[in-house]
Amino acid sequence: MDQYSASTATRAPEARLRQRAASGRLLVPDVLRGFAIIAMLIAHAASFVPNAPWAVHFLTANFSDVASPLFALVMGMSAELVWRRGGRVGTTLLQQTLRGLFLIVLGVWMASWGSWVAVVLSYLGLLIIIGAPILLARTPVVIAVTVLILVVSQPLLALARTWVWVYTAPLPVRELMTWMFLGPQYRVVNLLPMFLIGALLIRHGLKRDRLLWVLAAAAPLAYLAWGVGQRLGTVLSGDYLDTLKDLGLVFAVYVCAVLAATVRRERAERVWGAIFVPLRACGQVALSLYLLHVGLIALWNNAYGRPEANVYPGWLVIVPGMILVGWLWWRFVGTGPVEWVMGWITGRPKPLRRAAQR
Repeated sequence: MDQYSASTATRAPEARLRQRAASGRLLVPDVLRGFAIIAMLIAHAASFVPNAPWAVHFLTANFSDVASPLFALVMGMSAELVWRRGGRVGTTLLQQTLRGLFLIVLGVWMASWGSWVAVVLSYLGLLIIIGAPILLARTPVVIAVTVLILVVSQPLLALARTWVWVYTAPLPVRELMTWMFLGPQYRVVNLLPMFLIGALLIRHGLKRDRLLWVLAAAAPLAYLAWGVGQRLGTVLSGDYLDTLKDLGLVFAVYVCAVLAATVRRERAERVWGAIFVPLRACGQVALSLYLLHVGLIALWNNAYGRPEANVYPGWLVIVPGMILVGWLWWRFVGTGPVEWVMGWITGRPKPLRRAAQR
């Protein structure tokens, strides 16, 4: 990602923290991506501790719910930053399409491993193929498209659930319809607004201003609306209220990340800089960590099945173990191996070793 140029009104501590994040990279998207992959690690490791207290299950469920829409938000940020680098439109669209196809192929392959993880990569691959061209439009058009998709999402999904023909369609068609509309956990039609909102946030600027406080106020209200709706009736995955919950969780994480990244006191800046280190590290090797932890879960599941009693070593390997692996690789090597391969396939190669990056 290109470094996001600070406005002339940015305070000195804010500028120091952003510039110190990593050369040529924005801090906030890396932190958000790191939070998203760690949230997925926590969600997927929950099966190792099936007998945890209710409060733990509640927190784990929220980590699970925020992970995929947060990934979509950061993908939108990244796609917008790619367009800001300039370059030929046709070449950039081809690179984004190749990136999406790489994620789709990787996701289909990983889904065959036999883990208990609902692999999201194919959904994200299709998301970037569809979403990246929309970002060529002006901001009012992108806002209008975002609102339109949010409005039509619930009736569109209700209609899609009546498409009996999908279940007898050829496999490629069936998979495509599942990724777009019928996925039990994820659907592109629900992830696309998050993608576009991420791009719009980059256009607006990752800063403390009135919009940030509006999002801070909207986050708990959106989550509360989902909670009340669930008490009063059934909320299906992908419904308006379910989308409100996702928006509430994503906005809460985004607001906290921006507030922490723009602290005005030097001591607080140092504290948050230290906290951000593992998040930045995992964020920059998120795809590699995703593949690694799903592979480990698949090995366990194929050998022993889902645990019926708590297996704490399994949880420790998948959560703190993967965070440690991500930090070690980022610190002593640099680019994640899967990210490196994707860079070469998509025509945007990255140096593997950190020394080469410097």
